Amino acid sequence: MKTIHRIYYKNSNNMSELEEDSVDLIITSPPYPMIEMWDSIFSSLNDKIKESLDDGAGKKAFLLMHEEMNRVWKECARVLKPGGIACINIGDATRKINNTFQLFPNHVNITSYFQNNNFISLPCILWRKPTNSPNKFLGSGMLPPNAYITLEHEYILIFRKGNNKRKLEPKLDNRYNSAYFWEERNKWFSDVWMDIRGTAQNIKNKNNNGEIRERSAAFPLELPYRLINMFSIYEDTILDPFWGTGTTTFAAIISARNSVGYELNSQFKELFESSLKSAIEINKMYNERRFQEHIKFIKQHKKNGKDFKYKINNYNLPIVTKQEENIKFYSIKDYNKNDEKYVFRYEEYQFERKPKFIQSRLIP
Repeated sequence: MKTIHRIYYKNSNNMSELEEDSVDLIITSPPYPMIEMWDSIFSSLNDKIKESLDDGAGKKAFLLMHEEMNRVWKECARVLKPGGIACINIGDATRKINNTFQLFPNHVNITSYFQNNNFISLPCILWRKPTNSPNKFLGSGMLPPNAYITLEHEYILIFRKGNNKRKLEPKLDNRYNSAYFWEERNKWFSDVWMDIRGTAQNIKNKNNNGEIRERSAAFPLELPYRLINMFSIYEDTILDPFWGTGTTTFAAIISARNSVGYELNSQFKELFESSLKSAIEINKMYNERRFQEHIKFIKQHKKNGKDFKYKINNYNLPIVTKQEENIKFYSIKDYNKNDEKYVFRYEEYQFERKPKFIQSRLIP
């Protein structure tokens, strides 16, 4: 098996390189409208946004920012296959405009766009990112009634293109090989994720002292890794129209999926290519972690007096359901760069009951 990964350093409001209905899954975290550190990005796309912010017209700036993002969502709708899934990680924004503190509900505007453009809203995930800051409370502290709720969660919005599920060939090997463990399903498909920590947002270029962007829309690797395994199968194509540091592409690589990314800032290229040096090791870490956690589940399941009716064909491990019988994991064998494409080759993962990587080294 091999996968191909392409990155285009241009605005994703025109993804002319992609054919209609050519993408299986979209996973992205765009710049959040009305978060101050992204004002310059949005203002560079439309002068009226800066004018509105300077004039204190917050609601107008908010709507103009979403108009710019809607151009990208329109292209996403064009390239996504019927029945394909779009997962969008977005946070709402809180901001003081003209001395008035208010919330700008980004998730509402994005949901409205997709619902009005041939997408079905599916249950979303609340990604809770608690902060331990002692000064996290806003307003008048302990005195009612003018304190504000602390915003400690983001949304993973999930949409399906069209009314029908994606069509797959009956008994398609890649689909059955891509199955996840029963206990993973129970964890991953919960509507609240509290076990994934956020990612530091200040990113520096190692060749100079300046930041290549004041903040990226980076999310932790575990987030797109889960979503890819939940909503796609081996050799699918994953699109991230707000590519940033390439976390979605990296997750696709270690999950044996193809990917396409679009990014305005070409300086992220160096950072991404440097991270590829660890892809083989991280792929193995993730595979080992999933197996070791499954073995832990097996032991607990038996301790609770429960038995297993089925086994995984490829790894001779007990499982709960028949749907898990053909689970197959892949290891990265090697990779190369060819004409601005990153090509990865895989072989079937060889499960080791005594892994070389200890749990503490695994990436969360």
